[in-house]
Order: sequence, then C-alpha cells, then structure tokens
Amino acid sequence: MRFVLFIAIVVLAGAAGDVAVTHAMKKIGAVDIFRPASVVRALGRAFRIGWMWIGIGLMAVGFFSLLALLSWADVSVVVPATALSYVAGVFGAKFLLHEQVAPVRWAGVLLVTVGVALLSIG
Repeated sequence: MRFVLFIAIVVLAGAAGDVAVTHAMKKIGAVDIFRPASVVRALGRAFRIGWMWIGIGLMAVGFFSLLALLSWADVSVVVPATALSYVAGVFGAKFLLHEQVAPVRWAGVLLVTVGVALLSIG
C-alpha cells in the first residue's frame, strides 16, 4: 500500500508541479532573446509569480517521494510506474491549462498507460 501511495504522490505532485510552472511561464511570456540580462529578467518575473513557487514545491515533493520509492523498490519497477506522470501531465494540460491535445498525443497517453499496466502485471 505504501508503494502505491508514493507512486501516486510522485505522479500527481510531479505533473501538478509541471502544470503550475507552465501556468506561471505563460503569464510572463516567451523568452525570445537568450542574453544573460534577458534571462535574468525573465527569471525575476517568474519568481514573483506564486504559481512558480507552488510548482517548485510540488516538484520537490515528487522528487523526494521518488527518492523514498527508490530506497524501497527496484528501479525497474519504480521508473516505469512513474511514467504515468506523462498521462497526468496531458490531462492537466487539457483540463487545467485548456491546451489543445492532438489525437496522436492521446494515442501516446493510451500507449503509456497500457505499457505501465503490462509492466505492473509482471
């Protein structure tokens, strides 16, 4: 049960962190010029947005949960199970960020889900 709980934390916290950081970065706009001063200004704007800090916190929770999982189980079990974060990320992009998700990406989500299911059987 502990294993399943921590897989869920890794998947959901990691995907939610990605969605939160994406939301913050969309608020500040694209960084078109990659000069040091431009990058520093963009980072300064990003770190003033609460969603960025929420995203970083969620990603940290996901990462430390992954470390705990790796101390309990084999990497050959943990890493494929955490691939479900790609599935959660697509759902977050579609329903929280209102992004258009192409059918080929939905097919990829289905393939990842089937792959994780097959690996969990063995």
